[in-house]
Amino acid sequence: MTEQVVRTKVVASAPIDSPDANEVVAVGTPLADLVAVRPHGTDIFHGFGHAGAPQRVMGGQVAAQALAAAGATVDAGRVAHSLHGYFLREGRPDRVIEYHVSRSRDGRSYSARQVAAVQDGAEIFVLTASFVRPGAGPERQLVAPVVPAPDTAPDVYDVWSALHPEAHAQAVYAGAVEVRIVPRPAGPTAPEADGTVRQDVWLRSRGPLPDDPLVHACALTYLADATLAQSSAIEHEVMYPLRREHGRVGLASIDHAVWFHRPLRADDWLLLRQTSTSIASCRGFNQGTFWSPDGTMVASATQESVVRLLPDSNDER
Repeated sequence: MTEQVVRTKVVASAPIDSPDANEVVAVGTPLADLVAVRPHGTDIFHGFGHAGAPQRVMGGQVAAQALAAAGATVDAGRVAHSLHGYFLREGRPDRVIEYHVSRSRDGRSYSARQVAAVQDGAEIFVLTASFVRPGAGPERQLVAPVVPAPDTAPDVYDVWSALHPEAHAQAVYAGAVEVRIVPRPAGPTAPEADGTVRQDVWLRSRGPLPDDPLVHACALTYLADATLAQSSAIEHEVMYPLRREHGRVGLASIDHAVWFHRPLRADDWLLLRQTSTSIASCRGFNQGTFWSPDGTMVASATQESVVRLLPDSNDER
């Protein structure tokens, strides 16, 4: 069995019982810290979440922390290549999340892990992740679309700050990541002739990240949850940081999957082409492809989300 390797940049060194460990995640916390977990016994890790919606932990952060916990038990020479997770219950931002890692397999090239995220004795998220020792082989990829550069559109959170300053001031994620939609939408996005709704988004961490590939994989997992589920709603309303009115669509992620194709840096711009190809039975199916600025296809993601039209809403998200 592989020995546990603690990656100090993804697994915080402070024990969970330290005085600072029980503080609420503060606005301004860098992305590297938002995806970090702390060891708390053999193959058990603790993490603290922040709200993605009022009194509900951001799902992408839980998925990212679960990946961090899984990666902390894998040989440092292996990198994440895929994850699949299901959101079972809403997590609370004022409670510790405990990540239990099961070492399913360690082969010559691949390692598999299962993670259960537990809060107040109940599972809120389950993850299966696979890691691989990188090797050389044939290469092929989808060509990156030609889109306007990120500096042609404003940071959506800067727009949100002007429209709803009080909500923006309390949003941890707004201080950790940059998001720019190109071109900036003036209203809802109509489906194309084939029924697909498409949107191009540039994303990155606001601050630099350490060189550990696991940190960047966790960061991309977090970023993939920032806008992907909203692909199901953009034919009805613009994404929440850009709109003045209350939301008309209720969204909640059901599952989250990411495939890591090539090395990446989440503190450099990543182009995400996100598409929603189906809405049925109050569920929207969303797909995303990530490219680095030089056109290298680095990752793919999918999410299914609950989609419900709301008669009225006071939730700015």
